[in-house]
Amino acid sequence: MTTAAQQAAAPPADWERRNADLWASLDGRTAEDFRAAMDELVGELPDGDPTALFERAAAWDSTGHSDRAVPLYRAALDAGVGGERRRRSVIQMASSLRNLGRPQESVELLTAERAAGHDHLDDAIAATLALALTDLGRAREAVSVAVGALGPHLPRYQRSMANYARLLVEPDPEG
Repeated sequence: MTTAAQQAAAPPADWERRNADLWASLDGRTAEDFRAAMDELVGELPDGDPTALFERAAAWDSTGHSDRAVPLYRAALDAGVGGERRRRSVIQMASSLRNLGRPQESVELLTAERAAGHDHLDDAIAATLALALTDLGRAREAVSVAVGALGPHLPRYQRSMANYARLLVEPDPEG
């Protein structure tokens, strides 16, 4: 059986370009104008389209309305949003949940996402997870996650930073 999400086609390249242009204009628009422009753009996609749900969620989120974004991120995920937008939905929803005072839900989502695979968004997951862990009073674990994510980007000391990150949350077997 084919679901509606499986039937949803990726938006055309022209639509993606216009979407990218709209996001590039965010700082030069009022929040209301940006959301109205996004509503118009996503209105070109079929009702219930997972890309439309994600972009609408991100528009609410980026204009300070985490409370309006979370249900739309969930709907996008339920509708089968794919590709990079799927992972961004998880990251952005987890961040919004944290902003709404629900850091435990954020940690659960991000921990599962970290285990699901690796890509160029790994550091965004780590940064968001570190913030949520801090909100839960788990500062050592948060620093471990942050140092672990930062280490590979350093010109030297990658091995040392990986070990320091590990030792923040695990006892030193030699010490």
